[in-house]
Amino acid sequence: MVADILVNIVHIVVPIIIVFAAGFAVVLKDLIAAAIAVAAMSLLLSLEFYILQAPDVAIAEAGVGACLTTAILVIAIRATKREEEE
Repeated sequence: MVADILVNIVHIVVPIIIVFAAGFAVVLKDLIAAAIAVAAMSLLLSLEFYILQAPDVAIAEAGVGACLTTAILVIAIRATKREEEE
């Protein structure tokens, strides 16, 4: 009974936090901070997949979405120059 209520609350709260993380990624001006917001969104999405009893999809999302994509984004951002610095 209590476990079902907690699972329902988590099913409501986690997608809301995912939407907020995506909104932060769009609104943030600093690209590194936006990449970190995308990584947080991806980790929360993998948590939601795990809660929905899809652990294989959760592992793939965490590995590719959070780790690999964030690393590629950060490397690409570091390789570019800012317009203010020129």
